Amino acid sequence: MAEALGALVLGLLLLALGGDSAVKGVSGLAQRLGLRPFTAGLLLLAFGTSLPELAVNLRALAAGQPHLALGNAVGSNLANLGLTLGLAALAAPLLLRARMPAPLLVVLVLASLVVMGFGLDGYIGRVEGALLLLGFLATLGLLLHRGRREAAEVQAGVAAFAATRTGLGLNLLRLAIGAVLLYFGGGRVVDAGLGLAAAWGITPLLAGLLPVAIATALPEVAAAVVAARRGQGDMVAGHVLGSSLCNLLLIVGGMAAYRPLALPASFVRLELPAAVVLALVLYPMLRCDHRISRGEGAVLVGAFLAWVALELLLF
Repeated sequence: MAEALGALVLGLLLLALGGDSAVKGVSGLAQRLGLRPFTAGLLLLAFGTSLPELAVNLRALAAGQPHLALGNAVGSNLANLGLTLGLAALAAPLLLRARMPAPLLVVLVLASLVVMGFGLDGYIGRVEGALLLLGFLATLGLLLHRGRREAAEVQAGVAAFAATRTGLGLNLLRLAIGAVLLYFGGGRVVDAGLGLAAAWGITPLLAGLLPVAIATALPEVAAAVVAARRGQGDMVAGHVLGSSLCNLLLIVGGMAAYRPLALPASFVRLELPAAVVLALVLYPMLRCDHRISRGEGAVLVGAFLAWVALELLLF
């Protein structure tokens, strides 16, 4: 087990470094090609923080472990909504100036319900996967449309997030380094997840839902806590919701579009409903006073821990 834990720590380090390098490379190249820093920032919020999960899931699929990939995708959403937002709010109350988080949360609930509906027969087919991918593209369109209506202060914050040097050679190098680190980091995390599953006597699905999903969320938790202390609540909420939508629509949809995906019964009965419940708990926090207090952060963390305890109890 010590070897698996060591591989997990190494994998997380490689994923964090690779994701950061790849995001900077994509942002720099996009702006070099003429994309506005604000638009580049919105796109990075939509999928930038999902790169580690994407790398892990691609390596899991390549290793013939689709259930580990599924567990990581949905478990990461629960960790995003409960752990990342909750701990960030406990570190410092999150003030939300942007209008985008509440509509994106509604889209996340609808997407979760659609995946539940698709999974009632036990699998998600290629056509259903393609529909989820189209849903992701529609969500990007909604994000870009709503983003133009944000206040100047919010737009400036998003543009600052995407600010980076735009040299062609530098950003191609960043992308190459990021891709290599993500590839090897994803492989180490998959190996660690399978090793922990064997050592603890759990299924690859549960390994993806709990240790792998929580571990891959930890770098995002650390970044969210720092951002919360700096008063960047919009960035925290944007990262969490963008990553969650990417996990559900792009990653799960892409896996199903590539190959029909068997969906465990617990996803329809427990994991996806738990994500919907967490989102519904979060909605009034985003909608009413545009603020997530420390008390509300404690509620989110408590709800996440309750889900973890339920998973372990049922197992």
